[in-house]
Amino acid sequence: MRVSVTGATGLVGRRLIAALRDRGDEVTVLSRSPDRAASSLGVEAAGWDPAAGPAPAAALAGRDGVIHLAGEPVARRWNAAVRERIRASREDGTRNLVAGLQAADPRPGVLVSASAVGYYGFRGDERVTEADAPGDDFLARVCVAWEREAEAATELGVRVVSVRTGVVLDPAGGALAKMLPPFRLGAGGPVAGGRQYLPWIHADDLAGIYLAALDGPDWRGPVNATAPEPVTNREFARALGRALHRPAVAPVPAFALRLLYGDMAEIVTEGQRAVPERALALGYAFRYADVDAALRSALSPRERSSR
Repeated sequence: MRVSVTGATGLVGRRLIAALRDRGDEVTVLSRSPDRAASSLGVEAAGWDPAAGPAPAAALAGRDGVIHLAGEPVARRWNAAVRERIRASREDGTRNLVAGLQAADPRPGVLVSASAVGYYGFRGDERVTEADAPGDDFLARVCVAWEREAEAATELGVRVVSVRTGVVLDPAGGALAKMLPPFRLGAGGPVAGGRQYLPWIHADDLAGIYLAALDGPDWRGPVNATAPEPVTNREFARALGRALHRPAVAPVPAFALRLLYGDMAEIVTEGQRAVPERALALGYAFRYADVDAALRSALSPRERSSR
């Protein structure tokens, strides 16, 4: 396939580029820094600032599909300016991508766009599937707008899949990378009581879901990219302790996270019990359905040396 990818230099993007190249696909990335992206990833790159205007039609025309990952990082202390950058990068950036698709000739057949399980808001221990309604907190509203802009591509005859991603288990970055230092020191443990659910997914399965969504004509609409059995934060802490052969009993109170991260701490202290009903129904076979096996794989010397 010929595939264009935005947000390719991020944690998920790099793994996806490697997976696409491993299977022989021709990849073009759209980046604010195309020369650096091309050198770093070893693929063709075109310049595009998602905030500045439509994506370049020439970098989309004739491609079989587009994977859209671009968006401002969420894991930081929020203020009004950061919130606006998070929203605009997803809502306006996706609108500008679809504008580029409209101008592309011939037009790609599929758009696989990132989203997040934050779509559902905070639902306690309720199991949520793709059929459930959105929440009404900041991240839920961002996800609703993000998916709405991506879904507009269906009016152009493009098949659209929105991948609602959970917590990605990759030691190179994201939540797991932030957890590792205290756990390795034996100072890790459950957060904010540990009863909230953590909708985790191994990085290889996240890449696998993106590829399946790219390839499969039956994949469309929202898809939860989470392992079949989410675990509570307490269960995850114990599993991470087992994987590192360290104790995992030091509790992290919610107020400490709020002091450090402000409103952003709610991502960790609340969580969602999201399950991948659509991916399973479409026949996706998870490589890592068990959190212990997933963490052993993610933290293996072979995995670390490959990053």
